[in-house]
Amino acid sequence: MTNTLRPRAGDPACSQRGVTMLVVLILLSVTLLGGLAFARLTEVGTLASGNTAYREASIQASEVGLNTVFQRIRDDIVDEEAGLAGWYWPSPQAADAQGIPAVDFDAAPEIVVGAYSVRYIAERMCEGAMPVTEPLRQCLVKQIPQDTKSRSAGKEELDPPNSRQFRVTIRVTGPKDTRTWVQSLITKG
Repeated sequence: MTNTLRPRAGDPACSQRGVTMLVVLILLSVTLLGGLAFARLTEVGTLASGNTAYREASIQASEVGLNTVFQRIRDDIVDEEAGLAGWYWPSPQAADAQGIPAVDFDAAPEIVVGAYSVRYIAERMCEGAMPVTEPLRQCLVKQIPQDTKSRSAGKEELDPPNSRQFRVTIRVTGPKDTRTWVQSLITKG
């Protein structure tokens, strides 16, 4: 009786035994690399979503700073020619290439909104020597058009009232030490 289950030496079935194992190992390696690439792609998408969420939250936190500085400009600035405690300057400060004033934001007032730190400064948009002698020439002003229909005949037309402009720069520092900068113009008057 011969054993038919075992191939004999020199038989073609005997020489192909290790090739199947090698093909399976190569296919497993390719599958593993594909799985790692897919996992990395998913991780990048999650990080991008998180960064967008951080940015949106910091923009919302900057709104608190903008409302606060608007209130302070309206209520606290009596003499617009004098600076105030590291947050207000009567003329624009030197700025970097992105337009951010070169001032010490760490000395500016801070508002904590959740996990975000909001600091702000304000600058009156007036150039030249202080005090301002010609506000229409030296300062950025907003002229409000007047209703000309209600003019009486023979009466002199008045110049429109002028509103002073202030540039507000807000720095929001968030989780992972991320920073968002927001600038806005505020009108007083």
